[in-house]
Amino acid sequence: MAPTEEQAGRADDETAQRLLDTIGGPADLKSLSLNELKGLAEEIRATIIETAARNGGHLAPHLGVVELALAIHHVFDTDRDKLIWDVGHQCYAHKLLTGRRDRFDTIRKKGGLSGYPKRSESPYDSFGTGHSSTSISAALGMAVARDRRGSAERVIAVIGDGAMTGGMAFEALAHAGHLGTDLLVVLNDNKMSISPNVGSLSAYFNRLITGGLYHRTREDLRTFMERMLGPGLTKAATRFEHSVKGFLTPGTLFEELGFKYVGPVDGHDLETLVECFSNLKNIRYPIFFHCVTQKGRGYSYAEQDPQTYHGVKAFNIETGEFETPEPAQSGPPVQTFTEAFATALIEAAEADPRVVGITAAMPTGTGLSEMQKVFPERVFDVGICEQHAVTFAAGLAAEGLRPVCAIYSTFLQRGYDQYVHDVCMQHLPVVFAIDRAGAVGEDSPTQQGAYDLSFLRLVPGVTVLVPRDDVDLAAMLRWALDQPGPVAIRYARGKAPTLGGAERGDITRGEVLREGADGTLLAVGPVLGACLAAAERLESEGLSVGVADARAVKPLDAALVDRLSDRPIVTVEENTLEGGFGSAVLEHFGRSGRLHEVRVKTAGFPDVYMEHATRAEQLADAGLDAEGIADTARAFITTQRAAGA
Repeated sequence: MAPTEEQAGRADDETAQRLLDTIGGPADLKSLSLNELKGLAEEIRATIIETAARNGGHLAPHLGVVELALAIHHVFDTDRDKLIWDVGHQCYAHKLLTGRRDRFDTIRKKGGLSGYPKRSESPYDSFGTGHSSTSISAALGMAVARDRRGSAERVIAVIGDGAMTGGMAFEALAHAGHLGTDLLVVLNDNKMSISPNVGSLSAYFNRLITGGLYHRTREDLRTFMERMLGPGLTKAATRFEHSVKGFLTPGTLFEELGFKYVGPVDGHDLETLVECFSNLKNIRYPIFFHCVTQKGRGYSYAEQDPQTYHGVKAFNIETGEFETPEPAQSGPPVQTFTEAFATALIEAAEADPRVVGITAAMPTGTGLSEMQKVFPERVFDVGICEQHAVTFAAGLAAEGLRPVCAIYSTFLQRGYDQYVHDVCMQHLPVVFAIDRAGAVGEDSPTQQGAYDLSFLRLVPGVTVLVPRDDVDLAAMLRWALDQPGPVAIRYARGKAPTLGGAERGDITRGEVLREGADGTLLAVGPVLGACLAAAERLESEGLSVGVADARAVKPLDAALVDRLSDRPIVTVEENTLEGGFGSAVLEHFGRSGRLHEVRVKTAGFPDVYMEHATRAEQLADAGLDAEGIADTARAFITTQRAAGA
């Protein structure tokens, strides 16, 4: 009996599933037909959607490059060739095709696969990424190293149109074009709609352009022209060719940088991708291959709203609705730090027309999108250009505006020279609103905000504040906007429950939240909530431990620290211990000559890169949850008692 359409469809699905299950590495793709590759693409998409629905993480970018990843691994020898994914928001299909399918359900979980490329995870991850615009520089370095050792592997960088806004990408393109090194740069362009010239005619021309006959003919014609016309007229003809080409193609800039431009190509047309890559495989000079893709491809909700589905928490696949955890307690909803910042910034902008907001391609993540709705002309999204964002803010401040530069902690690292040289050294009134400081959660070590207290406080003339809750954050922003010099306010990812009353007094001075006769937990930031819980635990054991909020890491509230120094102090922070808040306390006592007489223990992040896990798991691993803080304080105070100190 012939199968029904439903049975045939089910059989096809099972075959596709079995096909994915047979892929142990890129070599298994070599013998697949185009139809099999297309079926595999759908199975990969389904797996990515199912996994993101459970684990959260990036979704829409990964869905847009499935065919691109398949074509690259099908055509190139990625057991030998080097493939670098910029940022890493597009690497899930790559991971499924490179021997990690059996562990794919662990992605972004503690002890599981990273959500980003990671050299220690797989030899197919040629270069670790997480920050934008680095792929072409890394790929060029690998290509030059290849040339020096005389090997022949190909080097391929895949970079998104967003990452191309970073100046580093163009610095690398210019250098690569100058060297003339064999390098393939693939632009994954998911911002543009597929324009009319990306169709059958364009596909035909791109197959023609990448074929050997075109290049041989082009070079033969160039040789003929030089012989017949001389170098002067040949250059004039070439300039004319570039001028005409500039009207017809978007690739003139890349040609001027020394690359041969190919595209745009439909990044979901496997037949064209495979044929173009097969031709490009035989070309040994800098090639810029432009693919147009659809972000969120294959999942209707992500296609319709790629921004919302760029990074997701767990969701229902059928409805596209995000899961909402049950509230932990009754009462009004608790704001996140980002929400508290957005509200406070809008209020400040309403009161002062000089206030402007700046973000580096993260308006939603930093909360500036809320201000943008109210004051669209006063919010500047500069793209993935943190260096420019900081110096742009300095220029605004130099001319009397009050810029608030909202950047994630991990990305501010990219603008550090500008922070030092352009803002702090000139003592310009720029406010840095530093989101995602401390433990960030399931993202890779590249995204953690573990170092900002250390690198911020090293620089003269800046005030560094750390709010413990929503009330502190709003008050600190108001204060910062009235100051004549730079102020950095760093705050965590997640909820900001109010700890204490609404009246805060001098927001740059510390505050004792709980008195204690046996010792004090001296902390900054939302970890104070865990400190208060730890003090409650210790009280039930007979230890009287106080809790104090230092608030300012620079300048330190010396009067508060000195007042607490007659008993053991445990400093607590979400920052690396090297050069952080605890170091500032120890340095204070060292400068006053009292280091030998005080009893200080520091608690914070150890001197290792923080692996991905939930934020709660990361804090527990670092001993920064209530239990860990209580253990540290108990052991230290007990030791001091035993020593008779």
